[in-house]
Amino acid sequence: MEAKIVTLPGDGIGTEIVTEGIRVLEAVAEKHGHTFTFEAGLIGGCAIDEMGEPFPDKMLALCRQADGVLLGAVGGPQWSDPSAPMRPEAGVMKLRKGLALYANLRPVHLYSSLIEASTIKPEAIRNVDLVFVRELTGGIYFGARQDAETEDGVAFDTMTYAGEEVQRVTHKAFQLARQRRSKVTSVDKANVLASSRLWRRVVTEVGKEYPDVELEHLLVDAMAMYLLRRPGDFDVVLTANLFGDILTDEASMLAGSVGMLPSASLGSGINGVYEPIHGSAPDIAGQGIANPLGTILSAGMLLRYSLGLEQEADAVERAVQTVLDQGYRTPDIAGDAVCTVTTAQMGDVVVAALAQEDNR
Repeated sequence: MEAKIVTLPGDGIGTEIVTEGIRVLEAVAEKHGHTFTFEAGLIGGCAIDEMGEPFPDKMLALCRQADGVLLGAVGGPQWSDPSAPMRPEAGVMKLRKGLALYANLRPVHLYSSLIEASTIKPEAIRNVDLVFVRELTGGIYFGARQDAETEDGVAFDTMTYAGEEVQRVTHKAFQLARQRRSKVTSVDKANVLASSRLWRRVVTEVGKEYPDVELEHLLVDAMAMYLLRRPGDFDVVLTANLFGDILTDEASMLAGSVGMLPSASLGSGINGVYEPIHGSAPDIAGQGIANPLGTILSAGMLLRYSLGLEQEADAVERAVQTVLDQGYRTPDIAGDAVCTVTTAQMGDVVVAALAQEDNR
């Protein structure tokens, strides 16, 4: 297979972690006879500095021509002024909207060898294996807003949803549930928000088309509690944009570190954006201690969802399992582990594990 992959390292640790994702994709290509070509672009703060905006149109055009996009992270203290006319995060919003990527898949899988890395009691998290499906191009992040305070000290952001936006992401969630354990938990705030009442109505209607999939509705505050109390009960969790953003960061603690969680942003076509859910971590940038596994697992999702290479994606996930079972750890998941490795060394051992795998 031949494929073009655009890489957008971004800011902070982005270059370090994306480098390891590329190395893993190259190892997969070599082992399985594929040809992947990579082209790098700019997004976020570095794009503001070099090109005057966080994601220029020519970068979006580059991504539209790709089979998949591997993204690092954006942001940093030098661009954090809330009153600045341009923020790095606007580049990611433009990328998602420009590629019409309305569904964000964020799997949360607890590797057995990392059970002690979580701050939650082992008996509560032992069976955690869930996927968040987060609506990505609607809601409060894209609604009408007052970007800066008025003279009277007023600012606002509007949570707006249309039925069609809810419908299409709900179908994604139910289709995914059919491939897993056939349960969808829809999260909203229907007791207070009109947009959430619309959300619940549309999700319920769509759910009738999937009689083989169980549907439950939970208020977001209850979900925040149950996610820590009984996380093993959940399979596919469907959320609006803001709620999914917050809950998935909470869920990362089930897996031991935010550095472990990958994501895939998908639309109606095969092109998608793949990135770890964490930020740019400017405080550790350049130190070689960032965890690249979230990015490597995101590269695995790229293989699965954009390139249709299911066996190769499985191989990447098994390689990550192997190196964790062997005791390799970056500092964020090290705990009392003896074998602590750098970002690049973690990439080394994952590539080595891939090379040692029997072809399946």
